[in-house]
Amino acid sequence: MAGKRETPEGIVSKLRQIEVLQGQGMTVADASRQIGITEQTFYRWRKQYGGMSRGQLKRLKELEKENQRLRRAVSDLTLDKLILAEAAKGNF
Repeated sequence: MAGKRETPEGIVSKLRQIEVLQGQGMTVADASRQIGITEQTFYRWRKQYGGMSRGQLKRLKELEKENQRLRRAVSDLTLDKLILAEAAKGNF
């Protein structure tokens, strides 16, 4: 059974909740269990999203979209170049 995917905003929110619980004296394991995630997930999320604000998160998503668009454009141009090179071989 597939798990539910969290949105980046939800991840940042849960990370902040765990920080608050840790400030109240809970361990990471207990705090993450109370939030409903595993300790391993907490550490993975903290590595990826730790210390980010909502503005930074929004900018990250914009950059990822732009990066994906640019990668697609480069692959299309590379394919066009290969097609033209193959066609040029046949003319000689």
